[in-house]
Amino acid sequence: MGTSAEPVAVVLAAGMGTRVGADGNKAYLRVAGRSMVAWSIHTLTQVPEIARIVLVFRRGERELAQDTIARELPSATVEFVEGGDSRHASESNVLRYLATDIEAGTADVVIIHDAARPVADPDMFTTAVSVAREFGGAIPAIPVTDVVRTGGDGNLESLAGGLVRVQTPQAFRGKPLLAAYRAATRDGFEGTDTSSCLEAYADVETRTFPGEQRNLKVTYAPDIAVAERLLMGREGSTPCSR
Repeated sequence: MGTSAEPVAVVLAAGMGTRVGADGNKAYLRVAGRSMVAWSIHTLTQVPEIARIVLVFRRGERELAQDTIARELPSATVEFVEGGDSRHASESNVLRYLATDIEAGTADVVIIHDAARPVADPDMFTTAVSVAREFGGAIPAIPVTDVVRTGGDGNLESLAGGLVRVQTPQAFRGKPLLAAYRAATRDGFEGTDTSSCLEAYADVETRTFPGEQRNLKVTYAPDIAVAERLLMGREGSTPCSR
């Protein structure tokens, strides 16, 4: 077996869906005929650069995760890792799972993607890998244009200059990422997101690259209809039949 360096994609599906109105895990809500988590993994199977896909499932949902992928994406090869009680804990779990391959250099880049972003385009993953390999980290971002505050004269003034909204997929070199999370575990540090842990513990440069407005995160109930329209427009006029 060869030892060439290849990226690993991680799909996080260990959260809840209270704001979207789901009784359980929103990652399994069906959009355009397929669960959101399956859409995310389907996109990853279309990215030649990605060698492996790991799905991080919520504790107690291994069977749900495995059955969903087997039913909706029977040809996909997916590995399964149990998540933790927070995003940071879930990322720590999957990095421990990948540690041997990261240390050996066979998993040179780790991509982190939210299952709740089912419309992310394959090109975003390709760009994330390329930027992470060159600089150390890659985060898609879009300018924020709708933030205002009340000025001293009572009028509203824009705060948009320089503000961005970050998205996933995000990608990072595997070795510094693993080292950062090991150090965080040692210190009891829990970051709000992947880049905050890297910023605290690793000397790598994280670059932003242009995100996409269409790459919405399904958070509230109306987002489901928007995501469905976008997916149907991308895949064709009819929902996926599976």
